[in-house]
Amino acid sequence: MGSVVEKSALMICGDYMEDYEVMVPFSVLQAFGVRVDCVSPNKFPGDKCVTAVHEFLGFELYSELPGHLFTLNSNFDEVKAECYDALVIPGGRFTELLSVDNRVLSIVKRFADAGKPIATSCHSQLLLAAAGLLKGKKCTAFASMKPVIELAGGIWWEQPGITSAVDITACLKDGNILSSIGWPAYAEYLKTLFESMGARIHATKTNSVLFLCGDYVEDYEFNVPFRALQALGCKVDTVTPSKKKGETCVTAIHDDEGAQVFSEKRGHNLFITANWSDICVYDYDCLVVPGGRSPELLVMNDKAVDLVKEFAEKNRVIAGIGQGQWLLAAAGVLKGKRCASGHGTKVMVKMSGGDVEESEGCVSDGKLVTAVGWPALPSFISELSKLLGLSFEF
Repeated sequence: MGSVVEKSALMICGDYMEDYEVMVPFSVLQAFGVRVDCVSPNKFPGDKCVTAVHEFLGFELYSELPGHLFTLNSNFDEVKAECYDALVIPGGRFTELLSVDNRVLSIVKRFADAGKPIATSCHSQLLLAAAGLLKGKKCTAFASMKPVIELAGGIWWEQPGITSAVDITACLKDGNILSSIGWPAYAEYLKTLFESMGARIHATKTNSVLFLCGDYVEDYEFNVPFRALQALGCKVDTVTPSKKKGETCVTAIHDDEGAQVFSEKRGHNLFITANWSDICVYDYDCLVVPGGRSPELLVMNDKAVDLVKEFAEKNRVIAGIGQGQWLLAAAGVLKGKRCASGHGTKVMVKMSGGDVEESEGCVSDGKLVTAVGWPALPSFISELSKLLGLSFEF
């Protein structure tokens, strides 16, 4: 899975950037060996940015909810554009502030002058406009950005046929400029970004992956691997015993805000993509059980427990993240297996016969992959991809 040539990406961040739009590329790029340096003007390594969850909750415009805290790892004042292979700018309201910061615009222009990929999403196309980079360029964004793009001399493009967030799939590329409407399109966004950086993805076959979820599944632990596997060409479905295709589950944001345990806030919605009655284990190569509080709901449902058992009996790949180990333990698939486990599942894992690897964030044992939680997502995605026969190189 290692890169032949080491690659790196710069991510320009700020307060109230979209939660998914920073964490998905940050985690997935790292999973495949890309160093990601995250900076923000007037902030320093170790400082945190507040993120925002943008979701439609029944009103005319999306609502903005508080997301995870995101920790910066590099110094803005030390950025040298020539040291990076790509620039990533998440969407969110922080782009309004940065669009009048000449230091930021200078960095964006240097990437453009070098012909390096610049990946934008939702509202971050505002920085392209402010830097004078859109003249004659075809570009997409959240619909309210249309007049900005056109006034900047850009050519507005909108994906046809969108009736819900599920339909949003397109990432547009014009030269070195990548643009998308927002996080629902991040499978194609990641694929296009990797290709623009010279990546080659190899697969022995087209894998099918099933995510077993419920209400209050952890936001990152569902969406980050879901988008990553889609970007790698996998067919990915989401299912829950009590809901039908097209219905939604609410996610939960679990974050370290200084208390003894993680806080919880409401996250994005996720769409169920398959009916429970249509699920056949033979149609899938892998089962993923994200964490959050949804595994507590699923362990009380015999159908969910039996589905995990059936995947194990059919020798399929099984992956659990965080509290997902609760369901795997209840299904008896951890016995005799080395496992990664957070504090909340250690007792359950040990009582089920699992062997907790105390120092590891992610562990593979046979066809089982486990991770302590979302901070270990880069390792989790990398290990899961290996088991699915997916290789990746630059």
